[in-house]
Amino acid sequence: METIVKTPLTPSDLDAINALAKAQLTEDQIYTFAVRLCDNEVDRDYERFPRASLVELAKLFVGKSGIFDHQWSAQGQTARLYKTEVVEEPGQTTEAGDSACWLKGYAYMVRTEANRDLIAEIEGGIKKEISVGCAVNRSTCSICGSVAGSCGHRRGQVYDGQLCFFNLEEPADAYEWSFVAVPAQRKAGVVKALRQPQESDKAQLIQQARARLELEKARF
Repeated sequence: METIVKTPLTPSDLDAINALAKAQLTEDQIYTFAVRLCDNEVDRDYERFPRASLVELAKLFVGKSGIFDHQWSAQGQTARLYKTEVVEEPGQTTEAGDSACWLKGYAYMVRTEANRDLIAEIEGGIKKEISVGCAVNRSTCSICGSVAGSCGHRRGQVYDGQLCFFNLEEPADAYEWSFVAVPAQRKAGVVKALRQPQESDKAQLIQQARARLELEKARF
């Protein structure tokens, strides 16, 4: 059995958060959660980030704000990324034919009365889907490798059995990441933190099993 729990903060996590904060924050003042920012799969817009782009975006997204619906307003700032990493998915292959991977971001919020409801919505799975705002220097056609839009191939169309999509390459900037209703990337969103059962969990399971056994005996 796996139990959903809050990801514990390490001393290095707290250092990374306080490097972004003006005041020194303690763990009790902070709410943290992880997000799947983007991956190397073809998305709903028939675009994708190759792995090399995810590696570059990992550097660019550190310190970037989380907002709502890509509305660039200070009032909408909700959280900030304090670290990122590219996560490999062994055995999984993308529609483009390469090994699947995704960009994971670790976000923090300061616990306040104003964002109490938002934290509850994140915990309850209401605020979940994520979309990123960024810029790339180059976009290429998956069919012929030309600069996207210059070759006549249309993304979303199939040519000789091959789907046309655009590869988003050479990231130049990362602006923000947003909570949205429908993200371009199907799997982008808040990530659950899981742990294996601890000794207390195992003891509880044993007690439950014994209780069920005693109940069965009583029936006969």
